[in-house]
Amino acid sequence: MRYSLVFHAPEPGAGAPQPSAEAMEEMQRLMTDYADALEAAGVFVAAEMLAPQSATVTVTRRTGTVVIEDGPFAVTKEALAGVFVIDVEDRDAALAWAEKFPGTAYGVIEVRPVAVAYIDGAWVQS
Repeated sequence: MRYSLVFHAPEPGAGAPQPSAEAMEEMQRLMTDYADALEAAGVFVAAEMLAPQSATVTVTRRTGTVVIEDGPFAVTKEALAGVFVIDVEDRDAALAWAEKFPGTAYGVIEVRPVAVAYIDGAWVQS
């Protein structure tokens, strides 16, 4: 079953103290080790770490007309920072991997089951 490990963290420059270059290098190493462990366990599907909210553009057609706006839809202290998609046996296995995620030292991991995924050219319900 696929799960998304959705990472939320403080935005750079959002009033929180900024990590040193050494701390950033260490976190990058920890994230690489984490991704390597997922891959070695055969559960890794994909991982994306996102650019800051300032790079966000939102698109909507709620009024019948396409509206494109700069910036995120919601203003929050913590922002969507990245997503890891894993394919594991069950919720407990997903939680076990989430507990090992290095970013929980400063952010939050939301563990959410995937309801429907596009795999090999077809929509597959989990």
